[in-house]
Amino acid sequence: MLKSVAAVVSSESTKFGEGDSVIIKEEDYMDDGSVIRLKLTIIPEKGEAVFDFSGTSPEVYGNWNAPEAVTAAAVIYCLRCLVDVDIPLNQGCLAPVRIYIPKGSFLSPSDKAAVVGGNVLTSQRITDVVLTAFQACACSQGCMNNLTFGDDTFGYYETIGGGSGAGPSWDGTSGVQCHMTNTRMTDPEIFEQRYPVVLHRFGLRGNSGGAGLHRGGDGLVREIEFRRPVVVSILSERRVHAPRGLKGGNDGARGVNYLITKDKRLVYLGGKNTINVEAGDILQILTPGGGGWGAL
Repeated sequence: MLKSVAAVVSSESTKFGEGDSVIIKEEDYMDDGSVIRLKLTIIPEKGEAVFDFSGTSPEVYGNWNAPEAVTAAAVIYCLRCLVDVDIPLNQGCLAPVRIYIPKGSFLSPSDKAAVVGGNVLTSQRITDVVLTAFQACACSQGCMNNLTFGDDTFGYYETIGGGSGAGPSWDGTSGVQCHMTNTRMTDPEIFEQRYPVVLHRFGLRGNSGGAGLHRGGDGLVREIEFRRPVVVSILSERRVHAPRGLKGGNDGARGVNYLITKDKRLVYLGGKNTINVEAGDILQILTPGGGGWGAL
C-alpha cells in the first residue's frame, strides 16, 4: 500500500531511489496556538511509513485533547484517500505504518484530560497536516462547527459544514461535511417544528473559499433566532488560523461566530463559548472556506 502512497508525494519533496527514504515535515496550529507537528518518513522499498508527531504541544486545559485512536483514525482515512485501491477499513490498514505520538501531548493526553473536542475538532487538523505533508490538497474548513442549545426540557446538537480544500485538478466543494465527519443536517421544517427556533438563513458564504488555479469550496452561513431563553454552546476552530492554500493558492476565509441581540447589538463570540440567549436573539455562524490550489 505505501509504495502507492509514495507515488503521490510531491516532486518537490526529497527524491528517493532504491533503498532511500522520503522525509517530510509539516505542522499546523489550533486556534489557541497549540501546534501539531508531523515528521513523515516513507520507505518505498519496504512499503512502510512512519508518522512521528514529536514536538506536538502538551495536553491543553480545554477540551480538544484527542485520544490516540483519533490520530490513528485520521491517518487511516488519509491513506485510504491517497491510494487508488479499495482498502477494507480495519486494523490491517496500519500493518505497514508506525505512528509515534508523544505521551502527555494533546494527541496523547492523560486520563484526566477533557477530550470531547478531540474527535470533532482536532481530528480535522490532523487530517489537514497529513494531507498537506503529501501535498495532496489544500486545507479544508478544519472543523465540525459544533452547535448545541437547550434548557431543562430539551437538548439539540448539530455540526455545520463548510468548504473543502482544492486539489491539483479540482475545485473544493462548497457547503459540505468533509474529511472526519459525515453527519446530516435537520430539515428546516422539522427544525422549526420541534424546537423553539426560527431559521432565518442557511446558505453558502460567498467568496469564502481561497482563490487559486483551483478555488477552495465556500463555507456556510447559518442564522438561528431563538423564541425563548436557552443556553447555547459553540465549539469551533479555524477562527484564528485560516485554512491554508497550497502551491500559491490563497487561504480560505476564517470562520466567525456572532450573537445578534434583540436590540441589534453585534457581539463576537470567539470560537468556543457558552452563552444564555433571550427570546429574539439571533446566532449567526459563518463557517470557514477551503484553501485554494495553485497561483492564478
